[in-house]
Amino acid sequence: MDLPMVIEIVDSEEKVNAFLPVLDEMMGGGLVTLEGTKVIRYQHERKSI
Repeated sequence: MDLPMVIEIVDSEEKVNAFLPVLDEMMGGGLVTLEGTKVIRYQHERKSI
């Protein structure tokens, strides 16, 4: 089936820009957008001891 799919990647602008040529080779068609984001809160999951 040809269902819509959204994949989000969050990383530094430099890393995302470096990945774009790789993504271009992987895609046969579709839409790629770049959006700015504002991180409100990030918390790394704590490991239980």
